[in-house]
Amino acid sequence: MSIPQSEPRLCVVVLAGGDSAEREVSLRSGAAVAEALKAAAHEIRLVDPGECALDSVDWGNVDACFIALHGGAGEDGRIQQQLQHFGVPYTGSGPQACRLAMSKSAAKEQFVACGVPTPPFVKIEPSEAPAEVAARVEQLGYPLIIKPDGEGSSIGLSLVERPAGLASALAAARGQQSEIACIAEAFFRGREFTVAVLDEQALPIIEIVSPERVFSYDAKYASVQTQYLFDFELTDDVRRQIAGAAVAAAQALGTAGLARVDVMLDDEGRIGVLEVNTIPGLTARSLAPQAALRAGMDMTALCDLLVRRCLAASEVS
Repeated sequence: MSIPQSEPRLCVVVLAGGDSAEREVSLRSGAAVAEALKAAAHEIRLVDPGECALDSVDWGNVDACFIALHGGAGEDGRIQQQLQHFGVPYTGSGPQACRLAMSKSAAKEQFVACGVPTPPFVKIEPSEAPAEVAARVEQLGYPLIIKPDGEGSSIGLSLVERPAGLASALAAARGQQSEIACIAEAFFRGREFTVAVLDEQALPIIEIVSPERVFSYDAKYASVQTQYLFDFELTDDVRRQIAGAAVAAAQALGTAGLARVDVMLDDEGRIGVLEVNTIPGLTARSLAPQAALRAGMDMTALCDLLVRRCLAASEVS
């Protein structure tokens, strides 16, 4: 998809970096976005909120802000709130949708309320005694997944095969932050898919085939064995169900712009939505840009479209 030459050239600030555990991925996303927007003939300014306070940025001549931050303040709604205060249009979802999606337990509660299928879970508060935690997660059965309530990119995720591994998995999920909440989720055996959702339209589905039993951080960003497939055996009806569940999950949280939804399918045809990512990766290995390309939009067209849609949305509001 080419960029219409009649469209005006814009001044766009690309936010990338930050101080979350996903900083390095964000820097790569930001660099890719900046390159794409330059190719669309826009004026680009790269800003790293981890090194520069947003209230020190001169927003006077900025048309829009492209948020390429992953995790932390960039994905939990705080950056979005700041940009609204400055009166700067920005790409992606608003503060409320970001807050919901960033908290896996809050998102799953919203899924349940809206009838979106999702694996059973238990939220684990840091103040809970080990015996209490063990008793509550027992109802999920083993194996189960332990992960931080508010991290992305599978950071801190563990597959726990038996009760003896629960304490170490919780410690790994919390890392140096002993006061954060975690969730335990029933392990969903089956095939894993990811669906990029552009506003309310599902882009081509990608099946993730990994040698690991769970799709870990290393499998996402380092493993050469992980495969991302557009061509796979699945009936049209099941494809529609997966795409429909992804769109319904995004709608349940109220996302806007580009989001990515992770969906499981078991051998009996049951679907389970794992989570929604409101700022999916935009690196060379990232899945949302690959889905957009399959739909006919290269990275330049995708980034330009996201900026122009955020401008149109700001005019309406």
